[in-house]
Amino acid sequence: MLLRTIPVLALCAMPALAEQQSFKLDPQHTNVMWGVSHFGYSKMIGRFNAIEGSFTLDEQNVGNSKVDVSIKTESVDTKVPQLDTHLKSPDFFNAAAHPTITFKSTSASKTGEKTGKLTGDLTINGVTKPVTLDVTFNKLAPHPVPAMKGVPNAGFSATGKLNRHDFNVSYGKGAIGDDVTLWIEVEGQKM
Repeated sequence: MLLRTIPVLALCAMPALAEQQSFKLDPQHTNVMWGVSHFGYSKMIGRFNAIEGSFTLDEQNVGNSKVDVSIKTESVDTKVPQLDTHLKSPDFFNAAAHPTITFKSTSASKTGEKTGKLTGDLTINGVTKPVTLDVTFNKLAPHPVPAMKGVPNAGFSATGKLNRHDFNVSYGKGAIGDDVTLWIEVEGQKM
């Protein structure tokens, strides 16, 4: 059901940066959420709570921007413990055999002043497939909080869709939707 990925980040659409810059994901302010139809009544919503990674932004050539994200499969969270346990089983993510979900970008391009597309290889259940995210660049500026004063932070929002069956997540066909919607919010601190 879900996924992913990945996620992540999206660095494809940024305004002028002084130079190529690398950022580490801020796990407290980075979210990977997903939704999938539940018998057609509503979307079941979930998230992953353990996300780490980095991204590089290149002002001169957005195509050189990169994202590398890793998500702990065990961190899947729907606020329903019994469902979370089932999602970690071989019926879905098989967390014991595949403890991480990864996303590694392969291309980035601008589509507007603050928008772009980020394509990358998403790996779930040991299956790797390309996924493209629509990305909105939110902000790049020194952080205002005193403890991090002056450290450049960058933030993005991204959305995407994938077919869960492409990643061998086929349990509940007919009851659970095929298409999974992704919502990703990312903040990173300059390394």
